[in-house]
Amino acid sequence: MADRIFNVLFLCTHNSARSVMAEAILNKMGAGRFQAFSAGSHPKSSPNPFALEKVAQLGFDPSVFKSKSWDDFAKPGAPEMDIIITVCDNAAGEVCPVWIGHPATAHWGFPDPSDTEGDDQAKRVAFERVFQSIKHRIQFLVSLPIDKLEHLALANALKKIHVDAATAGTNETTTA
Repeated sequence: MADRIFNVLFLCTHNSARSVMAEAILNKMGAGRFQAFSAGSHPKSSPNPFALEKVAQLGFDPSVFKSKSWDDFAKPGAPEMDIIITVCDNAAGEVCPVWIGHPATAHWGFPDPSDTEGDDQAKRVAFERVFQSIKHRIQFLVSLPIDKLEHLALANALKKIHVDAATAGTNETTTA
């Protein structure tokens, strides 16, 4: 079981900012234990350029990140997901497709940095704030002894990360 890689799908409405950054962060921090993916219910034509800047800062080639539909991950032959995490406030109320294997699910709501008005510097500050909030939660995720947790315990642990992080003040509710 120690060699098992857990598939994690981050969902957001447009799959252009938060979910893309979460995918990159988990693939960097959880290398060898996790394989992250991202998708959206109504994906944009491409990821937000400021999200791609954050991805590049992690050492990834931003050109490999594309906005994808969550339908792509519900098709036969798609990777089976162990964990599905919604990362935008809008996605919490949306109906997600039925996932094969009954993955653990959680909602980690973050404000949309793409909604930030102002110059590029203000937008970069907003993206950095959300990026750091996502990274903080992923640090908790990668530190979990997942191979020793049963399915229900994992789901509860993921939800607890959200509550604990919000209580600790890491869940920003406004953008710059």
